[in-house]
Amino acid sequence: MAEVEGQEKTEQASSKKLHEGREKGMVAKSAEINSFAIFTTGLLILYLSHRHIGSMLSEMTIKIFNSLDILEINKNLINDYALEGFLFFSITIAPVLVSIMIVAFIASVAQVGFKISPKALIPSLEKFNPLKGIKKILFSSKSMMELAKSIIKVLIIGIFAYLILEDLITSSTKLVELTVDEIVSYMLNSGYSFLWKIALVFGVVSAVDLVFQKKKFKKDMMMTKQEVKEEHRQAEGDPFIKSKIRKIQLQMAHSRMMKEVPTADVVITNPTHYAIALKYEINKDSAPKIIAKGVDELARRIKEIAVKNNIPLHEDRDLARQLYKLCDVGDRIPSAFFQAVAQILAYIYQLKNNKTKRSII
Repeated sequence: MAEVEGQEKTEQASSKKLHEGREKGMVAKSAEINSFAIFTTGLLILYLSHRHIGSMLSEMTIKIFNSLDILEINKNLINDYALEGFLFFSITIAPVLVSIMIVAFIASVAQVGFKISPKALIPSLEKFNPLKGIKKILFSSKSMMELAKSIIKVLIIGIFAYLILEDLITSSTKLVELTVDEIVSYMLNSGYSFLWKIALVFGVVSAVDLVFQKKKFKKDMMMTKQEVKEEHRQAEGDPFIKSKIRKIQLQMAHSRMMKEVPTADVVITNPTHYAIALKYEINKDSAPKIIAKGVDELARRIKEIAVKNNIPLHEDRDLARQLYKLCDVGDRIPSAFFQAVAQILAYIYQLKNNKTKRSII
């Protein structure tokens, strides 16, 4: 739906617009949450598996240096080392990378739910326009906002990092009194302590960014009053088209109705404005059925068809009005009119019987 120029967006986004936006990949999502999930997961896995990874690296290093004096460069040896390196990577590093990828996926799904948006994957020539890309990066309000956010994020994390490192530097002056093993242990513990504290700061920044992104998305998806009217009009259908459809449907219904008039037993009129065609099959119907009805021009056509097919016309002003008002085509007549209609049908059947007798004589 195109935005209307000059109109303020004051209306909340409709479910239809939110659905269309989601189909195009437009969702309230914070990239900082993904970065935080990847950072903390990687840190946690490295912390839990650092002994295993260190042992594997140590074994690989020792093996390489022990074989330097007997190393012969040839094609087969290079293939063997390549295969061994691949296996080393798979066993040592790949689980860490796979875990990080899984956590990144879970972080994305947790924010917006799981849904594949094919429209977001469709390539667009506009995306390959370098001039438009440069303009979007350098001059758009969105790029300026993202730049400001990045600067603020770096400043916040930088300030906290400085405060943490300041304490570590102060306490590191005592390292001269420690053994090598104690120094290594201190460095490892200090490094993990530093990273975890930075991760906590990163988590706060990510949470704030998520709230910001949700509010920004809600504001961006707001609609003008004209957009709401246009969407409502599309949902309800164009009045002109709906009118044409109703007209065609009405014409088809009238056409089917007129085909039933020659099968009627009687047409009750008022006599000029209303016409009600009734049919009654004694062994089949529980009550007479209205097979056609009309007013003014349609009533005139019903009466013309009735006359052409020798269907009796019976004038009863009140009965015709009541049946037209209370019944639709296909309805059985109400019980309140049984006696009046029965008398009419009895009279019609008597006339038919008399004509039959005369024709026989």
